[in-house]
Amino acid sequence: MRGQRLTNDLGESPKTLWITGAGKGIGRAVAWEYARCGWSVAASARTQADLDALVQEAVDAKLPGRITAFAVDVTDQDGLKQTFKAIENDLGLLSHVIFNAGTHIPNSARELNVAPFRTLMEINFMGAVNGLSAVIPTFIERRAGHVAVVASVAGYSGLPMASAYGASKAALINMCEALKPEVEAAGVALSVINPGFVRTPLTAKNTFFMPFLIDADVAARHIYNGMAKGKFEIVFPLTFALMLKVLRMLPYALYFYVTRKIVEKAKDVSA
Repeated sequence: MRGQRLTNDLGESPKTLWITGAGKGIGRAVAWEYARCGWSVAASARTQADLDALVQEAVDAKLPGRITAFAVDVTDQDGLKQTFKAIENDLGLLSHVIFNAGTHIPNSARELNVAPFRTLMEINFMGAVNGLSAVIPTFIERRAGHVAVVASVAGYSGLPMASAYGASKAALINMCEALKPEVEAAGVALSVINPGFVRTPLTAKNTFFMPFLIDADVAARHIYNGMAKGKFEIVFPLTFALMLKVLRMLPYALYFYVTRKIVEKAKDVSA
C-alpha cells in the first residue's frame, strides 16, 4: 500500500532528508551526496564542530542543496523528538530520514565484559529506536515518508571479535524486518542499510584485513540509489554481502570451520 504523496506549497514533492551520525564517515558522505543532488539536508551529530565544518564545506563547494546542522545525541530520546520538530519548523516537512549514528568497539572472549555490549546496544540499537519513536508516529499519521536504518552485514551472523557490534546490528535488522509490514500498511516506506567495510575514521582503527573495502562516497551513492528505488535492503559491496549470506546458511560444522580460520588469520596478522 502506498502512502499519500507529500507536497510543498508549490505542489512539488519535498526533497528533504534528516540524517544522524553526519559528523564523520558514511553519514557525512550521505549528507554531502544528497546536497549535491539538490536536497535540503538536516545533518545531526553530537559534535557541533564537525557539523559546522560540513556545512561550511558545502557552502564553499556551492552545492545545489543546503546542509543545515542540528546537533543531537541519539541516546537522548526527548532530544531527538525536539530535533525532529525543529527541523520541520525550519526546513518544512521531512520526506526521508536515515538513522545512521553508530559506533564500533571490538571485543574478544578473553576480555569479555559488559561495557562494550551495553554501550553499543545503547548507541547503535537504542539510538535508532529513539529516532524511530520520534518520527514513525508522525509519518504514519501523514501516511507518507521513507525511513531507513543503518545496520551492517555484520548483523547477518556471528563473526569473531564482533559479538557486541554484531549483536547490535543483528537487532536492527530483526527490528526492521518486524516493522516493515506494519509501517508499509500504514503508507510509510522502511529500509535497512547493510554496508560492508567502508573507509571511515572507525575502520581506520582496524588492524585486520578488510575485504572489499570501499570509500565513503561510493557507499553514499549506493545508499542514495537504493533509497530512490525504494529497496528494503540496501546492501553493498554486493559480492561481500553474498559471501556472508551464504556463510550464514552453512551447517554449523562448516560455519565454525570458516570462522575459526578467520580467528587464526587474525592471530597471524597481529603476531
